[in-house]
Parts: sequence; C-alpha cells; structure tokens
Amino acid sequence: MFIKLRSMLVLGAVIAVSPIQQSLAQSAAPTTLNYPSKPITLVVPNPPGGFVDASARILSDSLAKVTKQSVVVDNRGGGSGNVAYSYVARAAADGYTLLNSYSAYHTGNPSLTANLPWAQKDFAPVALITIATNVIAVHPSVPANNLADFIKYAKANPGKLSYASQGSGSLSHLGTELFKLQTGTHMVHIPYRGSGPAISDVLSGQVQVFITTPPSVMGHVQAGKLKGLAVAGKSRHPGLPNVPTTAEAGLKGFELEAWVAIFAPAATPSDVVAKLSAQIKSALELPETKTRADGAGVELRYANSEQLAALVKSETALWAKTIKAAGITAE
Repeated sequence: MFIKLRSMLVLGAVIAVSPIQQSLAQSAAPTTLNYPSKPITLVVPNPPGGFVDASARILSDSLAKVTKQSVVVDNRGGGSGNVAYSYVARAAADGYTLLNSYSAYHTGNPSLTANLPWAQKDFAPVALITIATNVIAVHPSVPANNLADFIKYAKANPGKLSYASQGSGSLSHLGTELFKLQTGTHMVHIPYRGSGPAISDVLSGQVQVFITTPPSVMGHVQAGKLKGLAVAGKSRHPGLPNVPTTAEAGLKGFELEAWVAIFAPAATPSDVVAKLSAQIKSALELPETKTRADGAGVELRYANSEQLAALVKSETALWAKTIKAAGITAE
C-alpha cells in the first residue's frame, strides 16, 4: 500500500510540475505572442557610411516605432563581410540578432572566397528592405567629362587609373571588374573597409574612380567635388537628374543594382521570422521612412521571405558565372 501510495504521489508531482515546466519553456522560446520583448540588434557588415549602413539606420528608427523596442545598429566591418556574417550565423536564433545583409557579400562571397566561414544555409531570409543603382564617379583630375571619353582615356592609359571599392567581394569590386571586362580597360583595384574610408581617398584624388551606390557620392557630385559620368540603372537617379544612364551614355548592358536585406540565424522559429517580416513591411511604409530614404539616395523595396530566397538563388548563380568569366579573385 505504501509503495502504491508513494508511486501515486510521485506521479501526481510529475503531472503537477509538467505544466509549469512547459510554461517556462514556452516563455523562454521566442514566439509571436512575446516577440519582440527586448532590444533588437542589426549587425552591419560595413563601417559607418555608405549604402549598407544607411539602409540599417533608416530601418532601425522606423522598426523601433513599429515594435516598441529599441533597434541598435552594430557595425562589424572587416573580412569582406565575413566578420559580421560569421557573428550572426553563430548568434542565438531568437530574432534579436539580425544580419543587415549586403547583396554582393551574400551572393558573391560563396564563389569568390575559399573556405568561407559561413554558408547561405546559416541564415533564414526575412525581408528585402532597400536597393540602389550604382554611379560611375571620378575625381575632377580625370580628363573626361562623359563616359565615352573616360573609356577612351582609360584604354589609352592602362594601369594609370586606380579604382576604389568597399572591399574585396563588394559590388563596387565585382561591378568595376565587370565594367573593365565589358569596356576593355585596365584599372588598379584599391580595396577599403567600407565606403567611408574609400570616399576620402577618392575625394583627395589619391584614387580616381569609384563605382558605388548614390549615398556615398551623390552629395559630392552635387557639390562638384566629383564628376558623375553615368548611373548604372534603367533610369536616371532622382538625386542626380543631369547624370545619364549607362545606356544613354553609350554603354548598353552594363547595369548594377545593390540591395540590402534582413536575415536571421537559420534556426529562428518560422513564426518569429514571419512576424518580423510583417513588422519590417510596416516600418518601410511609414512616411518618414521614405523621406529619409529619399534624402540618402536609397530606394525602399520590400520583399517577403520567399521572394528574398528566390532573389538570393538567382543572383548567386549570376555572380558565380561573372566571377569565373572575369577571372575575379579575392585579394
């Protein structure tokens, strides 16, 4: 009788404790009911300044209003993005540490860098947030006032010009190598750790060429400190209405569009990813978000998780072919 009674008491304790344990487990795990309940961190793979950093800061303020939680921007530049990507890939999969991903790093590095310390499968796509076409900008010392004359000068002076990039594997690197391939020109690559350091040397004339997104050069072109030769997109940029497209300038087929998107660690619960994606959509739709984006030369463009996954797949294939054809290697 004692043994039977003792067994019943133990069983009753288990039954009594189990709901408590289950409740604790549920409260510890991120769900749509309690997410977000603390600050969110956007990890940026570039130093402050430029398109990628600007995109994070534009989103952070608006997302904070939507979620009622602070959104912190954490710049972790270096290693052609690999420092930030590795950090987020190994972060807790709870929706509070997110990657503010740059298209060239995300889709180019897998084909460009051997022994990559992260893989695309380490991340769950959340939402596309911004895009930006690229501007071909040169220092005023370059004796060319239009794209055709610039190409002629570069062909006649192989190796005399140097071009800046935001780092090996950035779109300014891959894109300029593609430009060289299509135009038959030769320029020396000078990689930097982000747009901020790069633009300083371009403005001083130490480096003469920079093919990059509008936030880095738009103000300098408007002020006459740099010459904008062409916009590598289908249409002119509203902030640079007097700068022709590459097609208008005589170089058809050369277009570069960079994007920034939010990714979470791969094991992040799908309901949290879905809620976060919807919150980002709401943040991008706020009037003040568009005002800030327009001022920075950035175009807002939302895409959900599935659409972002498809974009990553298609661009990864595109850059793999381009890297191989142009013989681009990591530096």
